[in-house]
Amino acid sequence: MNKTIRRASVFALLLVLTLLVRATWVQFYDGQALADDTDNRRNVIETYSQPLGNIIVAGDSITGSARTSGSSDLKYKRTYTDGELYAAVTGYASQSYAPTQLEGIYQDLLNGTDSRLKTVMDTVTGERAEPGNVITTIDPAVQKAAYKALGDKKGAAVAIDPKTGKILAVVSTPSYDPSSLTDANTAGSAWKKLTSDSDKPLTNRALRQPLPPGSTFKLVVAAAALEDGLYANVDTKTDSPDPYTLPGTTTPLKNENTSAPCENATIRTALRYSCNNVFGKMAVDLGQDKVRAMAEKFGFNDAKLDVPVRAYASVYPSNMDKAQTGLSGIGQFDVTATPLQMAMVSAAIANGGKLVSPHMVSQITDSGGDVLKDYDDEADSEQIVSSSTAEQLQSAMETVVKDGTGTNALIDGVTVGGKTGTAQHGENNSKTPYAWFTSYGKSDSTGKEVAVAVLVEQSDAARSEVSGNGLAAPVAKAMMEAALKK
Repeated sequence: MNKTIRRASVFALLLVLTLLVRATWVQFYDGQALADDTDNRRNVIETYSQPLGNIIVAGDSITGSARTSGSSDLKYKRTYTDGELYAAVTGYASQSYAPTQLEGIYQDLLNGTDSRLKTVMDTVTGERAEPGNVITTIDPAVQKAAYKALGDKKGAAVAIDPKTGKILAVVSTPSYDPSSLTDANTAGSAWKKLTSDSDKPLTNRALRQPLPPGSTFKLVVAAAALEDGLYANVDTKTDSPDPYTLPGTTTPLKNENTSAPCENATIRTALRYSCNNVFGKMAVDLGQDKVRAMAEKFGFNDAKLDVPVRAYASVYPSNMDKAQTGLSGIGQFDVTATPLQMAMVSAAIANGGKLVSPHMVSQITDSGGDVLKDYDDEADSEQIVSSSTAEQLQSAMETVVKDGTGTNALIDGVTVGGKTGTAQHGENNSKTPYAWFTSYGKSDSTGKEVAVAVLVEQSDAARSEVSGNGLAAPVAKAMMEAALKK
C-alpha cells in the first residue's frame, strides 16, 4: 500500500476512534450532567408527567396533583389542601421554582426517581417508579390551634412531644398558599408579590429566623447554675444585688418590675418575676464558657440541626467581655434562638433532662405503603442535665405559671410550667419588643405531655401591652389544650 494512503487511513481511523470516544463520553458522562441540569426542561416535563406522591398528616394527604389545562407540556401540577395552614411544613413544589421544605428534601421520593422505589421491572424497562409518600408527625389539631391563635400576628410556634421528639406543629405567620406557586402560568406574578411583601411570608419563622429569646433563655442559665453547683437548688438564695451594675460599666441591669423582690432572689423567685439582675449576675459568675456549654447541650450553635428541614442555628456567642456575658444571661446581646430551639429547651426539662432529637417526619413509604425509612425508631436521645436539675426547673417553671408572669397559660387538669420573655428589638430598644413564651404541659389524668414555644414578632398591641404572658402565652395555651385533649 502506498505510504501516503496508509498514513491517511490511520489518521482517518484515529479520527473515527476519537469521535466514538467523544460520543461515548457525552452519552454516559456529559449526558447525565445534562440530564441533571436544573435548566433542562425535560426534567420538569418528566417530573410533572404524572401525579406526585403525597405528604400525609394524620392519615390524610395535604397535597395532591391535578391535570393542567390548555396546551402546556406539563401534564400535572401540585395542589394543596389547607395550603396556608401547612405551608411551613410542606413548602412548595413548583413548575417554575426549586421545591422547598419537605417538598424539596423528598423531591426524588415524591416524583418517583428515588432508587429505593424501583422494582426489578422498573429497572429493566427504565420506567419511572410509582412515587412514594412522606408521613409527617404533625398533629392537625395542634397545628390548627397554633395557626388560629396567632391569627394576624407576625410570629411562629412549634410544639414537640418531649418523650418522642415528634414535632406536632410548625406554624409561621403570616403564611402563604403554596398553590399560588405551582402553575408556571401564574407563579411569576405570585412570586413577585410574595418576595416583595415586607412581612416576608415565605420565611419560615419557626425554624429559620433566630431572634433574641429574651428571658426565656434564663432557663438555660439556671440549668447551668444548678448543674455546676453554683446554687444547690432553686430555693437557695443567690448573690444578686439589685440594682446590678454590669462589670466594667456604669450601666445597671434593670428589672421590668421595679417592685419585684429580686435582690438576692432564689432561682424560683427570679424566674417567677423574671429578675434580670439575678440571671445577669449568674451568667457572669458562671462565665461565658459554662453558659455556652449548657446552651450547646440544648442545641444552640448547631449548624446542622435537621428536622429534616435544616433549621437555622440558634446562637450563643463567643469572645464576650463580662458586661456582654451579663447581657447574654438574660437572652440579649448577640444571643438568638428559633421557636424550635426554645421548644427543645422546654421539652428536655419536661422529659427529665433528656433531649430527644426533634423530627417532623415519621416515615417515608413507597406507593404501596411499605416503609422505606422509619425516623421514629432512629430518633436519638441524650441526657443533657440530671433528672434532679430537670425536676428543680419544672417546679420553678410551674411557679411561673401559677403565681408569676405566665398565668395566661394555666389549664384546668394540666400541670403547666413555662417562662415568659420580652426581648428588646432595635437600637436602645427603639422598636416593638418580641414576645416569647416557652412551656410544657402534662395532663393530670393521662400523663400525656407536650412542649411548646411561641414567638410574637409583631402585633397590633400597644407597645406597653407587649409581653410574653399577654401575647404569646395564650397561643401556647391553645396549643397545649389541643395536644392534651382526651
